[in-house]
Amino acid sequence: MHNGKRAQDEAITTGLPPLIQRDDKVVLFDGVCRLCNGWSRFLIERDRQAVFNLCTVQSPEGQAILAWFALPTDCYDTMRLVEGGNAYRQSDAFLRVMAQLPKPWCFLLVLKWVPAAIRNWIYDRIALNRYHLFGRYQQCLLPSKAQERRFLHGRSAPHG
Repeated sequence: MHNGKRAQDEAITTGLPPLIQRDDKVVLFDGVCRLCNGWSRFLIERDRQAVFNLCTVQSPEGQAILAWFALPTDCYDTMRLVEGGNAYRQSDAFLRVMAQLPKPWCFLLVLKWVPAAIRNWIYDRIALNRYHLFGRYQQCLLPSKAQERRFLHGRSAPHG
């Protein structure tokens, strides 16, 4: 069976998105956004235990994951964190990631005390203006050879 088809079939039967296994934690980000690319580099540098994998929303893998969750595949207004079969967005996704990074970054979890409506309003202001504030690339940047293992791109489909 074709690997892409097999991954999609397994996702449906196991309740997991394509290419995602139960213990996986994948950060989906806008691959042409300079801020988002900076975020991915930040994670690679600070997540030394490789807890998180990365995936651009524009990649075939990112598109398949978004589609599996019935999310828009042409409008990227927030970073997503996929943990197994669950997807988180906005400040909840950000704080879930930060909580799992080493000190001092995990201390940012105290922001959870700020009401979600306020956190998400601030998050949305940055997200909606990110291209204007930080710029954008003409196309997604490709990870270096050293970073490639952290990306879903090129990962083989999970086997049952």
